[in-house]
Amino acid sequence: MPGMDAMPMEMGESPGGIDKKLSGNHEQKTRFFIKPNLMQLHSSYVVTDPKGTVLVECGKLLSRGAPKLGKDGKPLRNKKGKIVYEPYQIKVFNTINFKKSMHYNPFAYLHSEKDILKLVTVLIANTKGEGKSGDDFWVKAETLLYTALIGYIYYEAPKNEQNFSTLVEMINAMEVREDDESFKNAVDLLFDALEQKDPDHFALRQYKKYKLAAGKTAKSILISCGARLAPFDIAEVREITMYDELELDLVGDRKTALFFIISDTDATFNFLVSMAYTQLFNLLCERADDKYGGRLPVHVRCLIDEAANIGQIPNLEKLMATIRSREISACLVLQAQSQLKALYKDNMDTIIGNCDSSLFLGGKEETTLKSWSALLGKETIDMYNTSVTKGTQESHGQNFQKLGKDLMSMDELAVMDGGKCLLQVRGVRPFLSKKYDITQHPNYKYLSDFNPKNTFDIEKYLSTRLRVRPDDLFLNYEISPSELAEESADDTE
Repeated sequence: MPGMDAMPMEMGESPGGIDKKLSGNHEQKTRFFIKPNLMQLHSSYVVTDPKGTVLVECGKLLSRGAPKLGKDGKPLRNKKGKIVYEPYQIKVFNTINFKKSMHYNPFAYLHSEKDILKLVTVLIANTKGEGKSGDDFWVKAETLLYTALIGYIYYEAPKNEQNFSTLVEMINAMEVREDDESFKNAVDLLFDALEQKDPDHFALRQYKKYKLAAGKTAKSILISCGARLAPFDIAEVREITMYDELELDLVGDRKTALFFIISDTDATFNFLVSMAYTQLFNLLCERADDKYGGRLPVHVRCLIDEAANIGQIPNLEKLMATIRSREISACLVLQAQSQLKALYKDNMDTIIGNCDSSLFLGGKEETTLKSWSALLGKETIDMYNTSVTKGTQESHGQNFQKLGKDLMSMDELAVMDGGKCLLQVRGVRPFLSKKYDITQHPNYKYLSDFNPKNTFDIEKYLSTRLRVRPDDLFLNYEISPSELAEESADDTE
């Protein structure tokens, strides 16, 4: 069926759909959904990896890649007759151990004023300030200030300073004196100079709106901003967001496996992953429309495990309805359906409604069981009653009825066989199926599950002493002796 995503038990698929996956625990989800999809090796993959186990177990397979296909659709062979493989570009962002992570800088993907607004929106949605942050006024005031400062950094700061570290430093430099309204701090002076240069600058217009706040109000706004950006005061976070290595905009151009490793117990830095997902969806949609006529050359499958724990992706209900046409699919993996309700409120039904298929691997959460029981529908049963009345004259009666009974009641779903699952595909009635045995997949032998020698060493892969592959892409810069001399003179000054 066109537009349907991969099912772990079927393994056959055509790109372009949207999935919603519901399951019982991390091991089940990984074994019966995440790994079987990765072993297909026909798309780019974006994987949320709680604990970081999936990359360790499947990394060797991805670094080997799938057979490279020729124009006839058959695998290419070298001069010795051996099949040529196309390795995946493996990217990893690790919020558990930053030393085992590539760098991610959200500022690297800003290209216009609307990108700045999107970045501020996701930052506000997934971080909590202290003090008066619950009041809508303070949130809007913070939004104005973030937009102004990020706008200034993007348009005026050099490339190596376009990061959250610079944003934090600017907020730290914004001294406010309640008894002296005419006092100008360092940031005020920067915007004064910008006004002389460009009175209609985007960042300046936002900053002037923020400056309408009086001294005491401005100080409260700055305190709230400082609390919200507290994670960026950590040296490791400042360093990991200093520059970018993830290349989110190129995931749909070549076969890429992007892993977001998050903690399943501590959500402190999960907002960075939510920010990355938001930028990823927007970047891929824009690239598909602007460069490829609406469809990416390589299908991108997002396997979002622990979807409720990475934070809120703004406008997800709209994205779920639109990304499928760009060769992007999103598979939301949840412990229970109520998690989605807690995070997205009334938009939960819209998100679920835009899922082409749903997979239930087992569980006992009441909301999920009730939803699946209703989804399965009813079956018709025959009811036969007999009655005997004894008295002066004995009488007998018979009664035949046709009744509707839930195909599987909530209590039956709660104790469903662990080797079975339920699948519902759009246009097809739900059915019970055996879970796919991943040991039967031809690529299983390349996983560390099969042989511990296949364990992927993340630190070794991220080492700067890695060998350069022939197909790796690099940016080359040419500089003349005169330009080099001018650069040196500027540094000296």
